[in-house]
Amino acid sequence: MPKGEVVAIPGAGACPQSPDMETAIRRVADSLHRLNHAIVSAVQAGATVELLRCSRYHCGNGRWGDQMAPMVTVPETARN
Repeated sequence: MPKGEVVAIPGAGACPQSPDMETAIRRVADSLHRLNHAIVSAVQAGATVELLRCSRYHCGNGRWGDQMAPMVTVPETARN
């Protein structure tokens, strides 16, 4: 893949990829879909959810990925 090329996920067939890369990208997309549903549920239950980058993973060949951590705020009335 040329440097700087962005691959939209999900989106099968957008760019030719090895089966291993396709599987890895699909796993990220599926996990994000589940995370978004969980965030909606938490917000509907009364929490505020913000995702923050807690670290950046570098694999040593110029590629990297952001790792996220949730910051969840629950109002005092919901804690009782």
